[in-house]
Amino acid sequence: MLTIKPGEHGSTYGGNPLGTRVAITALKVLEEEKLAERSEALGKILLGEMKKLNPEVVELARGKGLMNAIVIKPTEKYDAWKVCLKLQDNGLLAKPTHDHIIRFTPPLVITEEELQESIDIIRKTIDSLV
Repeated sequence: MLTIKPGEHGSTYGGNPLGTRVAITALKVLEEEKLAERSEALGKILLGEMKKLNPEVVELARGKGLMNAIVIKPTEKYDAWKVCLKLQDNGLLAKPTHDHIIRFTPPLVITEEELQESIDIIRKTIDSLV
């Protein structure tokens, strides 16, 4: 400590040993639990099911892994915000982006059963708009 003179030490993003150890441990968990592989496999299920949603409401479904979105056809009756409020009422939180896009990003540790429950809520909510 005595070798550092005032003004010589300062780094917002410097190699904080604790932060570095946390990052290394998080990467080990990602590898050991095969979370990237799970995301890819479960993401295929999610995207496949979202592509089956009612085309009167959903223009497009897109995604990679567990990061997915639907593009809805906004009307006077609903927009992305109102659909997200209906999803919330049905037990699922989702993020509207812009007026017509809804983002779905479930946690990497979601089970297939939980994912299916989420898909059922999305389908029920979309079908209620027609």
